[in-house]
Amino acid sequence: MAINFMKSGIVYANYVNTVSPHHAWEARFSDIGCGLQTTLHAHHAKFGGILNGVDYSVWSPDIDGKIPANYSIGDFENKALNKKALREKLLLAAPHESEDKPLVAFIGRLDQQKGMHQVHHALYYCLERGAQFVMLGSASEQGIHDWFWREKNHLNDNPNCHLELTFNETLSHLIYAAADIMIVPSNYEPCGLTQIISLKYGTVPVVRGVGGLINTIFDWDYDQQHPLEERNGFVFYENDSIALESALGRSLDLYCNESALFRQLAKQGMDWDYSWKLPGDQYVGVYEHIRHK
Repeated sequence: MAINFMKSGIVYANYVNTVSPHHAWEARFSDIGCGLQTTLHAHHAKFGGILNGVDYSVWSPDIDGKIPANYSIGDFENKALNKKALREKLLLAAPHESEDKPLVAFIGRLDQQKGMHQVHHALYYCLERGAQFVMLGSASEQGIHDWFWREKNHLNDNPNCHLELTFNETLSHLIYAAADIMIVPSNYEPCGLTQIISLKYGTVPVVRGVGGLINTIFDWDYDQQHPLEERNGFVFYENDSIALESALGRSLDLYCNESALFRQLAKQGMDWDYSWKLPGDQYVGVYEHIRHK
């Protein structure tokens, strides 16, 4: 016999919320529910998902004091100054402007949730494609820590990549501002903030279609719910290298072959509002619903 306190909480709560609509669906209809699917189904009338928001007083390139060059949609070209600064800071090769290389980044915890096998594959795929790759994150498991330290040592003399295996908030601001593409290949992701922050900084997200990632990123080529002028990234679904290469490859192709369209996509991402305004109103609505029951 076992007692599940989470199940008791769901049964007796006035309302149950998770941090994105799609993660709420996953909790009811997939293994993400961890055995509570039946309970959540029975109480579906009081169960929902509200996206997390981002504090744009902290994460906004036009006012960010942690980056060398502020910019906005109107002066997007200043983003390139941050790319130059990051290359100088991390001793990355500085290619000639006429053959500028795309800069791909990963920022996040180095653990199984974040899809580290896919991050590892993306690193070498980017180098094979002539792109640069930067990683920032600390490992939660010793095995993953040791794995990426070996990679860091192996790639130490490669001028097109840098692995920073620690937590450094100041550096994260610069990477968001400098990178062209951000990969978020999570195994699961209740909401995700990396892709939302990336959008604000004009850094195009390449994400796996799970949890909150599917609620916030809309594929440039294939999204059916949004017109082209509202799409903001690239999405893949299967958790394998072929799917990752399909989405990441499309982002690199757009950057290298149709730079004007890539800039348009980046600016469209900056136009999306993932502040706390809408989620705040939705939470107020939940509290009002509870109060009047």
